[in-house]
Order: sequence, then C-alpha cells, then structure tokens
Amino acid sequence: MEYAALLLDFILHVDRYLEAFVRDHGTWVYALLFLIIFVETGLIVMPFLPGDSLLFVVGAMCGVGLMNYPLVMALLVAAAVLGDQCNYSIGRFFGPKVFQWEDSRFFNKRAFQQAHDFYEKYGGVTIIAARFLPFIRTFVPFVAGVAEMTRTKFTLYNVVGAVIWVVGIVTVGYLFGNIPFVKTHLDKIIWAMIFIPGLLVVVGAWKARRKAQAAASL
Repeated sequence: MEYAALLLDFILHVDRYLEAFVRDHGTWVYALLFLIIFVETGLIVMPFLPGDSLLFVVGAMCGVGLMNYPLVMALLVAAAVLGDQCNYSIGRFFGPKVFQWEDSRFFNKRAFQQAHDFYEKYGGVTIIAARFLPFIRTFVPFVAGVAEMTRTKFTLYNVVGAVIWVVGIVTVGYLFGNIPFVKTHLDKIIWAMIFIPGLLVVVGAWKARRKAQAAASL
C-alpha cells in the first residue's frame, strides 16, 4: 500500500519530482525520462508508469528552460519506438499461449484482453491510437506480436505513433503548461488524461466483445 501511495503521488505530482531531480542531478534527467518511457511502453508488467502526464510536464519544463526541447523530442521518440519494438518481440516470442496465462501481479489479463479486443476492432491503426490510451499502450504492441503482425508493418505504425504521441503532447505542454490556470489545476488535468482515455477503451472493448459474441451466436 505504501508503494502504491508513493506511485500515485509521483503520477499526480510528477512536475515536483522532476523539478527536484533536475535540481539535484542535472542532465541525468534525460536518462531517467528515457528509462521511464522505454519501460512503460516496453514491459507489460509496468503499465502504470506515467506517460501522457509525464510528456506534458516535460514540455512545460522545456518551456521555462529547465530542459532542452529538441533533445527531449529525439530521446523520447527513440525510447517510445524502442520500447514498443521490445514489447512486440516479447509478444512474438510467447505467441498465442498468452491467452492461457492467469492473472497475476506480473500480468494483467483484463488489460491484455481489452487491448486484444481493441486491436481486433481497429487493426493496425490501434498501434497509433493506443499511444494516447494509458495501460492499453503497454499491451497493444505485445498483442501485435502475439497476433504475428509483420515486423515491417508494425515498425511503420510504431514510428508514426511514437512521433505523433511524443511530439504532440510535449509540444502542448511546451505551449500551455506554464499558463497559471494550467499550473494551478495540473493534478485535475492529469486525472482527466488518465480517466477519459481509459473510459473510451472500456467502452470500445465492451462493444467489440458484444459484437464478437453476437457473431458467435449466429
């Protein structure tokens, strides 16, 4: 419980933690950011790390000169691409046997099934759209590997999605993150960035499952 509370506090106040890290460790913050984005997108056991909110806050910090905007862009796009490639490779290695895995502290079967339903409904474009969906973005490249999507096709969607996700959210943070209203209500904005996409995923997965069940009953 103490670990969960610390993680939640980090997610909701990532701006404070990053500012403190920059103050204490300087340019090592770039290595930390690369690691967080790589792990969140590359390992299915770590879907709870901040993604969208982290990119937004990083953009805001670039806006006040605490970080280098072009360097952040290059590093985090690379981290996002490499993370998804790693996740895809893990999915290819384990294959369809994943459907038989039980839910555990290292594998969230419900999140995997939601990502699978989302993938079945929207196909390859899911890899791009999932970049903006917490939890789902961690599982979609894994699902694509399990489904044996060709690496060439996956890489194309992966790179396009990574560029849109990182450049888009970091730039929004760069332009708007230091507006007084945004800074005052940052915690509420972070909650919205988590729950609104999450709700869309649940609804989409539910519709996909209903459609599959209706087709099976015919």
